[in-house]
Amino acid sequence: MEIVHLGDSALIVRVRDRFEDAPDQTLTEVLRTFRRLQAAAIPGVIELAPAYTTVAVFFDPMVVANAGSERNPPLDWLTERVRAAIAGAGRPRRAAPSPVRLVEIPVCYDPEFALDLDHVASQAKLTPPKVVDLHSRAEYRVSCIGFVPGFPFLTGLQKELATPRRATPRKEIPAGSVAIGGAQTGIYPLRSPGGWNLIGRTPLRLFDPEKTPPAFLRAGDRVRFRAITREEFEALAL
Repeated sequence: MEIVHLGDSALIVRVRDRFEDAPDQTLTEVLRTFRRLQAAAIPGVIELAPAYTTVAVFFDPMVVANAGSERNPPLDWLTERVRAAIAGAGRPRRAAPSPVRLVEIPVCYDPEFALDLDHVASQAKLTPPKVVDLHSRAEYRVSCIGFVPGFPFLTGLQKELATPRRATPRKEIPAGSVAIGGAQTGIYPLRSPGGWNLIGRTPLRLFDPEKTPPAFLRAGDRVRFRAITREEFEALAL
């Protein structure tokens, strides 16, 4: 466990050095750290952001400055509070784990939405229907949310479907696009640029600023894709 400064208003708690060696265990450790920091409600902390191997702790510098002292400077005070929270000070060491959600995402793999499906199939030496079958059969886990609001990075992609990102990213990708980038799959929640390979689209809205929380998925969720027809897509999109 390592805690380092990120500018003047954030700390990075590094839980492990590498994600690839044990992705499921690493994510479990990151989420445990995230929840302990949430429960600690440290004064001045305004946001926590879990990622692959870290949790970012964003804080209000003025509140933290007022909490410190000559003997214990503000950042030292905050770091000590963070360490104590992660260690589980004042709580049983084996807290009950939070329930894991299993979320089903309907996806239409119609050629209009799957601009790179043939390319992925060619890379994998499979037929497009087989790619769809493998992609929709697996169970994924949300490793983190990022890049644009609500974008889920999903681990669990079948190894044969891993496809390098496009050499030239597209300037605009429609919201709901389901894509493969390297060994991961993900969903573009908003219209944005992107370099992943498009293989389908969901009619679900993955980010809505009017809702609380605004992101449909969260780190730690389990995800399954369900293949739907174009007619089902149009009906669900209404």
